[in-house]
Amino acid sequence: MVIYKVVNDLGDEAIYQIDVTKFTGLPIINLLTDGSVQIDSKEDYVEGDVSLDGRRDFESLSDLSMKIRGRGNSTWFIHPKKPFQMKLSEKSAFLGMPEDKKWLFLAEYSDKTMLRNTMAFELGYMSNLDWTPAGEFAEVYLNGEYNGTYNITQKVEASSNRVALGDTGYLLELDQLDRIDPDDVYFESTVTEKFIINIKEPELNYGSEEFRYIENLIAEFEGALFGANYQDENAGYKKYINLESFIDWYLISEITKNVDSRWYSSIYLNVMPGEKIKMGPLWDFDLAFGNTDYADTQYYEGWWVRFNPWYERLFQDPAFTQMVKDRFIYFKDNEDLIIQKIDEYAEKLKWAQAENNNKWQTIGTYVWPNPVIYDTYQEEVDHLKNWYLARMEWLEEAFNDL
Repeated sequence: MVIYKVVNDLGDEAIYQIDVTKFTGLPIINLLTDGSVQIDSKEDYVEGDVSLDGRRDFESLSDLSMKIRGRGNSTWFIHPKKPFQMKLSEKSAFLGMPEDKKWLFLAEYSDKTMLRNTMAFELGYMSNLDWTPAGEFAEVYLNGEYNGTYNITQKVEASSNRVALGDTGYLLELDQLDRIDPDDVYFESTVTEKFIINIKEPELNYGSEEFRYIENLIAEFEGALFGANYQDENAGYKKYINLESFIDWYLISEITKNVDSRWYSSIYLNVMPGEKIKMGPLWDFDLAFGNTDYADTQYYEGWWVRFNPWYERLFQDPAFTQMVKDRFIYFKDNEDLIIQKIDEYAEKLKWAQAENNNKWQTIGTYVWPNPVIYDTYQEEVDHLKNWYLARMEWLEEAFNDL
């Protein structure tokens, strides 16, 4: 429910209550914390209940017990519209996504189109990556107050319905030392000070057999990659990595020119003992597609992820370079599908984004780290499409020149 107060020239007031589901067409999520306690921490959960009005598209849910906390880094500390992680007391399907306990509420505050993460996911669905998170947009109320439009997504975590690691697999994240939490377990890259490898799952102790296994495996891979015989089929890097996943993760990250994918954060790997290292899943693309003013990623021209230390070495192998060039053709042939998806999602958010903007007043103003400012939502969407098409054209020419 959205409440408007109208005042005429004589000072007379009238209050109008409008059902936001009729306004926007999106599902409604009601989050109620016990005692209406504020969610003001990324570490400490707040207990409460959640209800979902799924409208015509999704199953509705009532009064599910949950707990909720903040999440994110810059998105949590810089922006007023906060992202959340919700953990249900029992596994449940949510907005048509397979059942699980943890669900993420992406605020998409820095991305005025609210579409960049979703478009990266769409590229992931087209790829050879094992799994890409699903997401659905919804209107969120927090303790009875409208809090805006959110992208509700699956969490990157080990689960039978998410990153399927079984009892022995590993989920790793390439990260930076200053982003590590006190209880994280990690080791350093052997070839660059830019990387630490954070063991996201399973929970391990330093020096354990499982810790030594994954530390040694990554060290062996890096040794082979940067060794003299790195192109050798049996002794080089190909012994250690799943090429299809490394190529598709690279291409999606390079196409979108995702700022974090070069070496900053949210670079995920997954490993099953006895199998090759795989890149993925994809995560954190709200600052992709030219949406940063502090790096060259704002421009559609130029390489970016190619200068990630691992990929910089991989591209020194003509065979790897040719495989990437051949695979890019597939994504280029499907660029019209991505444009179609952008238009479809923008139409779906037509009314929701307007209500979200009424709440947060972002359109037409500077929001960190946007490099350009437009006066309308449609202009923001058009910029996203134009940037993507220009990027694909530049990459086509650049790959041909390699």
